[in-house]
Amino acid sequence: MHGPEADEALSWLAEQGVTPLGEGRWQESSPSGHIERSDNDLAHEWTAVALGDDRLTPVRRLRTGLGLLDLLDEYWVTVELRLFIAEQADPVVTDVFWAGYRQRLEATEPARQVLYSLWVDWFEDLDTVEEAFSKVAGDDVRDMLARQRLRDLATDPVHRRIARVLEHSGPVRWTCKHDVYEIATAVPELHPALFRGLLTSYHDVYGDLEPGPALALLNRLHLPADTEHLSPLRAVRETGARNHHRHPDLWDTVRQG
Repeated sequence: MHGPEADEALSWLAEQGVTPLGEGRWQESSPSGHIERSDNDLAHEWTAVALGDDRLTPVRRLRTGLGLLDLLDEYWVTVELRLFIAEQADPVVTDVFWAGYRQRLEATEPARQVLYSLWVDWFEDLDTVEEAFSKVAGDDVRDMLARQRLRDLATDPVHRRIARVLEHSGPVRWTCKHDVYEIATAVPELHPALFRGLLTSYHDVYGDLEPGPALALLNRLHLPADTEHLSPLRAVRETGARNHHRHPDLWDTVRQG
């Protein structure tokens, strides 16, 4: 993904004497000479500097940070962005951040670092999970139900975003995601992603679900009978187990049975 924010980041880096050499290669120039840097080097050396550049407004700093994410595709950029957002009192800045994440989740590119950041940072943190899940998926799903526009969830680019979030929603608290899961069952195109969400809700260390409602949802999905893990997931749901890590032997037991 390469858009205006990436261009802003390139311009900001050039001001610091950092210019691209090629794929994953950068040159950092100073009075003492030139040093070659990798994407990972730049993520760790320059992201916090860009987000702390007080010559820029908070929104411009954020846009530069998002541009660095596009250019470098490094998880560490998302770490610094999260720290930056945690310090912002202006809701405008926060709204720009979540709009940026939604945009990247809708892109044809996989958005790996955004998804990983959501999964291991935002969704696993009880203080941030509700807002994060609502901003990247929940609010839109609920709004489309209210406006009777659920078929929009089957059409890209929104479908890409919602499906990706559902697939990575295992750690999201059940009370935050249950209604969104329920709504998603009305959109057959989301069933594979919803199945993945239910599967990771069971297998993730911090996965969260209610066995009875989760089984009811699973039974409403239209999936090929030979879908990998479908039968054992249904079987463990029927036992009332909540999480693989609380019953480490159960999964193998039902698969062998």
